[in-house]
Amino acid sequence: MQYNESEFLIETVVPEDELIISRTNLQGIITYANETFCAISGYSEEELLGQSHNLVRHPDMPRSLFKELWHTLKENKQWSGVVKNLRKDKGFYWVHAIISGVYKNGVLVEYKSLRTPIGFKEKLKHQKLYDKIRQKNGEKTRIVTYI
Repeated sequence: MQYNESEFLIETVVPEDELIISRTNLQGIITYANETFCAISGYSEEELLGQSHNLVRHPDMPRSLFKELWHTLKENKQWSGVVKNLRKDKGFYWVHAIISGVYKNGVLVEYKSLRTPIGFKEKLKHQKLYDKIRQKNGEKTRIVTYI
């Protein structure tokens, strides 16, 4: 799939007083999305429910980060980290995510994700870090050129 490069340059800033919440089944399929998630991602609740959470995975995110995330969750531990997500309109938004299991009677039944905004310096730090990781791992990297 090809996109116009400029589409990837439009950031949606998550408001300081907002909390993005979602839940997925054990395979990462979205089962709940709060209004804030819908508004920030640009998708309606109907468009999100039943979809893989990968729907909002930005191509700038290193694959290794998600391998680490799933490994941590499979060990019944909580994962937290900075994530750049992809909006429906191909723009993006940055969040700090905390993802953990939801248990009923001691049995893991789903995952919940709570995401909060981060500041500009944190975004810049992680963009540079993720670019280096992607390059090191031989993943495609983003190049912006002006003609």
